[in-house]
Amino acid sequence: MKKKLLRVITAVSLLAFPILSFAQAPNLGTAASFVLFTSTGAVTNTGNSQLTGNVGTNSGSSTGFGNVNGVMHDNDGATNQAASDLLIAYNQLNTAVPAFFPAPLLGNGDTLNAGVYKISAPTVLSGNLTLNAQGNANAVFIFQIQAAFSVNALSKIKLINGAKACNVFWKVEGMVSIAAATSFKGTIVANNAAINLSTNDTLEGRALSTSGAVTLNGVLAYTPIGCGSPTLTGPAAPNLGTAVCYAIFSGNGSVTNSGVSRVRGNIGTNVGLTTGFNPLYVNGTIHPIPDGSTAACAADLLNAYNYLNTLPKDIELLYPAQFGNNLVLTPHTYLMNAATAFNGTVFLNAQGNANAVFVIKINGALTTSTFSKVKLINGTQAKNVFWKIEGAVNINDYSSFAGTIVANNAAINLATGDTIIGRAMTTNGAVSTASIVDTITEGCTSLPVSLLSFTAEKRNNTSMLNWSTVSEINNAYFEVQKSMDGSRFTSIGKVDAGNRFNATQSYSFIDSKTIIGKNYYRLMQVDKDGRFTYSAIVQLNMTGTAWSVFPNPATDKTSIQIRSQLGNVSFTIINNDGKVVYATTRQTAIAGEVIDISLAGFAKGIYLIRMVSDNVIKTEKLVIQ
Repeated sequence: MKKKLLRVITAVSLLAFPILSFAQAPNLGTAASFVLFTSTGAVTNTGNSQLTGNVGTNSGSSTGFGNVNGVMHDNDGATNQAASDLLIAYNQLNTAVPAFFPAPLLGNGDTLNAGVYKISAPTVLSGNLTLNAQGNANAVFIFQIQAAFSVNALSKIKLINGAKACNVFWKVEGMVSIAAATSFKGTIVANNAAINLSTNDTLEGRALSTSGAVTLNGVLAYTPIGCGSPTLTGPAAPNLGTAVCYAIFSGNGSVTNSGVSRVRGNIGTNVGLTTGFNPLYVNGTIHPIPDGSTAACAADLLNAYNYLNTLPKDIELLYPAQFGNNLVLTPHTYLMNAATAFNGTVFLNAQGNANAVFVIKINGALTTSTFSKVKLINGTQAKNVFWKIEGAVNINDYSSFAGTIVANNAAINLATGDTIIGRAMTTNGAVSTASIVDTITEGCTSLPVSLLSFTAEKRNNTSMLNWSTVSEINNAYFEVQKSMDGSRFTSIGKVDAGNRFNATQSYSFIDSKTIIGKNYYRLMQVDKDGRFTYSAIVQLNMTGTAWSVFPNPATDKTSIQIRSQLGNVSFTIINNDGKVVYATTRQTAIAGEVIDISLAGFAKGIYLIRMVSDNVIKTEKLVIQ
């Protein structure tokens, strides 16, 4: 009697816990990469559908599709293998042992737990159906519908407590009709029957048929992630080198701005001039003329372009003239093999991987509409997005663009009101901007110094250079550089850094070797890691005598500074007794030349330095202390 009672209690306990009914997901094989597929039949689209995943048929044709975030396959090796794998998956779903036998009306607010459900009659899903994984991320839901399956408009499948679309399967022995504005989850496997998706439907899953047409009209459909699906990382990003800190750059061409443009990052060109940018609105260094930094940037940019150019494509977007239009892209290398018209919005979806890389290669020009947008979603970072463009780039008014533009042998135009989260760079071509809102270089390590000011002022025959900084981090020193033509600079001194963080630091330097006319100065800031950046160039116009003496008064040595071109010149130093104690001659004295004089053995006192040049005699007092 006790044994019989125990058996009854055990049976009742098992019936009380239906969540222990385990279902196993089928192996979709290569069919898992398809968002739309039929082994036999046509796959047809009308309207603007956004699809992520491969699309194709093994016996028929795919028509009416615009750009697809996947590969189009018709009657090839991939579809042949997918047809075989789909049949295996169908058989696994068909032979799964059911544990639940609900009525043929699903939804209406019902909640179902994981397991295998079998319905023998034509079935309708209406309203909301919630699938509850009860905290089990591996919970599988299989619905065996032995007749036609229809979903009413505005119906929704909701996944809670760890349920995943990749673990939901609908095996249907009849036509599948999903009405408009439905949110559907899971992989549909229709056997010998058609699948129809309507306007504004969203499918997180797949629509697969062993034999039957697949039709859709203006839907959003994407293959689910998880359940062993590959994590998309995209290609390896190019190494931008020193170009990483430039926001706007040309390897060969003018860089010009009109209007008020706020820019974060360096600006410059390696051949030509950079003009029109207000330093007050630039958080970076403006390189008005080519220098060492722009030369390094040009070389590094070319290396990055060559890498991007040779990168093999994963997906070709077949309709470049229809780019945008709410297209969703995932981490891949994309190719558009013609001039591209970007209208509306494109979404870049990293699928939660903040390190995922996107490369979009365009073999032609790129033109956007006004108010076009690149939107970064699900962890995408602008520093990981790259546009390699073989033609002119025109980002139209009030557009919001993201990523590094690398144009090759072509101009770039950023129009009024644009926001560029990234960089605009060309290997060869002019870059023009007009009142852009902002340009941000993500991925650039912050420069160790923020330069507040840099000025030069005349002090008798010398130049007094003054500059101030704030927030010095990792700063090693400043090298003071001088040029007589504004192009070729040489070092004239070095000033060690103060390294005061979040405080103003002031510096000064005296150039005693000025020349009559224009004297050009700039600072090269060098950090402890060897990185460097240049300040803007300041100019000082000097007047006065053709030569000067410095220091004066002097102790053990002094110098004669030649400040303008002199021909057939002699210098003599005469003591109080009228005796010549020093003499030197030059057939030609060049502006900027310095004649150093040792005063060892000279008695303290007042001397005269006499210059004779072309029968002109001038004297200056020299005090030896």
